Amino acid sequence: MVTSYPPGPVLATPAAIGRTVEEVYAVLAALDRPCFVLEHGGGIGATNDETAARRSGGRVLAVAPAMPAHRLGAADFLRDHGVRYPYMAGAMANGIASERLVVAMAKAGFLASFGAAGVVPDKIDAALAAIRRAAPGLPFACNLIHSPNELELERAIVELSLRHGVTCVEASAFLELTPQIVRYRLAGLSRDPAGGVRIAHRVLAKLSRTEIAELFLAPAPDTLVRPLVSAGLVSAEQAELARFVPMADDITVEADSGGHTDRRPLAVLLPEIISLRDRVVRERGYRRPVRVGAAGGLGTPSSVFAAFAMGAAYVVTGSVNQPCVESGQSVGAKRLLGAAEGTDCAMAPSSDMFEMGVEVQVLRRGTMFASKAKRLFELYQAYGGIDDLPPGERAWVQDKVLRRPFADVWRDTVEYFEERDPEQIRRADGNPKRKMALIFRWYLGLSSFWCIGADPERVTDYQIWCGPAAGAFNTWVRGTHLEAVENRSVVDVAANLMTGAAFAGRVAQLRFAGVKLPAACSTYRPVPLATAGGRS
Repeated sequence: MVTSYPPGPVLATPAAIGRTVEEVYAVLAALDRPCFVLEHGGGIGATNDETAARRSGGRVLAVAPAMPAHRLGAADFLRDHGVRYPYMAGAMANGIASERLVVAMAKAGFLASFGAAGVVPDKIDAALAAIRRAAPGLPFACNLIHSPNELELERAIVELSLRHGVTCVEASAFLELTPQIVRYRLAGLSRDPAGGVRIAHRVLAKLSRTEIAELFLAPAPDTLVRPLVSAGLVSAEQAELARFVPMADDITVEADSGGHTDRRPLAVLLPEIISLRDRVVRERGYRRPVRVGAAGGLGTPSSVFAAFAMGAAYVVTGSVNQPCVESGQSVGAKRLLGAAEGTDCAMAPSSDMFEMGVEVQVLRRGTMFASKAKRLFELYQAYGGIDDLPPGERAWVQDKVLRRPFADVWRDTVEYFEERDPEQIRRADGNPKRKMALIFRWYLGLSSFWCIGADPERVTDYQIWCGPAAGAFNTWVRGTHLEAVENRSVVDVAANLMTGAAFAGRVAQLRFAGVKLPAACSTYRPVPLATAGGRS
């Protein structure tokens, strides 16, 4: 059964005409009812009751219509994905966006994506099966991360998604389209009774560049479609239908987020991608326009509302979900995240795209990972292999970073990739620079697992993906039940952010109408939201 949440905090019913700050706040927070602001008794009053407003004898200054949280964003996002709110918990790699998190969100009417990136196929298989058992028939997504150095992992995620009937993937970090993402998209196409195209496999593409957006706004390219048909992975009819649909149903514009990010301002990037979408839809004549959502920096109700106000069809959160009780992150890391401020982030080389110089945004407070990772990349750029490192640098890498001899790390690396992607080792044969990259990636890759596994010997090496939204969220919830990470449920966080965004929208409407509200009653305060069966 889907749990829904009331549109506002659980407060005492306000007086017919609210006059005190708390009474006015309660009127504003009754989001499922209209709000009337009027001059009353020489001051400002507010009520949700139109009859009371008329009979008060006061002059009505402004009226704000009902604004429940589910009305923010695009109604067709709710319809197509089968959810109640235009809100998604995005994927956090290595299973931090755990099956428990996904199930909790699905049962509450939110979309969530399982963090399959970095997870071995057997564990992805088990996680998808567990989600299916715990949330039968409810919608969810699986992350499909572009892995140019590990194509087998990308292929395995598609195979498992097809096997488990996953009807939506969150495609992230793509630099180009690959046969794997094209296969998933096309394998879900069929002709509907009216002769149109039925889309059974939905793709949410998370990106931050217009050139990548153009790839997902266009139909699948023939150069990738034809080999799939020849291999029997998609049918000739599906290849034909592919000419009439874009590669994605939804594009998530990723601004200053944790993990893979270009750190672009949302206020610049979102309108840019929306404008591009409008042009492409107009030129190609799509019957169903691609929706554009927003991610990155969304840690407060005001920022979430701002995204909707700029035209986002839905919002995606990440950093604020990692400290939640349902996430796969360790308790120690959750507490570090719960103490983070908005300036406690840094950029560091990523493990999966290390050789390309791609970076991820991580938590800086409480860990030395970022500085160590940056120095490893500088060494990779400067030297041709491990044997070329100066003695002092060799000692630093072995003693301070790896804490193991190079030979032991290489042996572990070989064992790891023999199971996961043997091509990685073959490409390093006779290539000392490539071998050095894999040894350095051993540290970069394990640093997040040391964190997830709460390794007490590696606290200073924890890699914790984090954007400034985490600090903004911490500031907002200070002094409330959500301040302690032990109290943070991913559903409670989502419901408060969405309710708060609707509240911020109501305050903005009144402000634009010329009503000046006291600060004490115009900022949403998070509260535990109670189940209200059937209400939305």
